Amino acid sequence: MAVLRWLTPRRRSATARSVLAGEASAEAARKSAEAAEAAESAQETDSGVAEPEFPVHGDERAAAFFDLDNTVMQGAAIFHFGRGLYKRKFFETRDLARFAWQQAWFRLAGFEDPEHMQDARDSALSIVKGHRVSELKSIGEEIYDEYMAERIWPGTRALAQAHLDAGQKVWLVTAAPVEIAQVIARRLGLTGALGTVAESIGGVYTGKLVGEPLHGPAKAEAVRALAAAENLDLSRCAAYSDSHNDIPMLSLVGHPYAINPDSKLRKHARELEWRLRDYRTGRKAAKVGIPAAAGVGAVAGGTAAAIALHRRRR
Repeated sequence: MAVLRWLTPRRRSATARSVLAGEASAEAARKSAEAAEAAESAQETDSGVAEPEFPVHGDERAAAFFDLDNTVMQGAAIFHFGRGLYKRKFFETRDLARFAWQQAWFRLAGFEDPEHMQDARDSALSIVKGHRVSELKSIGEEIYDEYMAERIWPGTRALAQAHLDAGQKVWLVTAAPVEIAQVIARRLGLTGALGTVAESIGGVYTGKLVGEPLHGPAKAEAVRALAAAENLDLSRCAAYSDSHNDIPMLSLVGHPYAINPDSKLRKHARELEWRLRDYRTGRKAAKVGIPAAAGVGAVAGGTAAAIALHRRRR
């Protein structure tokens, strides 16, 4: 303020007002920034309480398990797969209409209806019967590029990448055919996938399943079996899903997340104070970077699926 001594009273008054205006403006900007930061922090969880740092870097006994349909990807993988098979003349127009109706139901209802999902699996099994496993795997790569890649939720992918960056393994756990799940996991740079296993003899699909679909409680058993095989501590692991059908899997881990949850899962998550994320409206986006093209080699999911199926039979 020493400079004010050399100014006329009128100029001194004007300069003082300018200084005060500048200081007031700076203070207002600082408070605005603090308020914005506080609001952003409050949006990280539904409760408004900032979360501790997670995942924990270097925790080798921790891993993450992600449901696929409507958690990692918009819609259901089996329906997108059906569209790709129709394009390649695997079945007739009437079958495509059924696939389209099932997909529309899934998107509008926002949850997995057991009857619709079972019908979709039965349709897929009948369609692939007699085809070679290698053929379907190759086609799966093409279908991912055509119908699935653009439907990956960036927010969920960022969560998965955060676990990978922390040095943890990340697995898809889905009722979709394991061959599809493996393609998606590899394309996203994940560790591998647990999925429903279709029976094949001599490399040719028979139209039957090995065991049961990996759905509901079966997912929890598969995760438990994989955790035992990988020497994981489930209390340090995380699981992510949109569906109340996956509450058994979410309940296994110490860090359950409800992602784009259906109404039943949202209610359950609120009651148990589980973390919530909803990427359908762009709210509560994860504060981690979205990864570039995946470059990490995927571990085959079939081995882990076989472990789970074997232990279910025991």
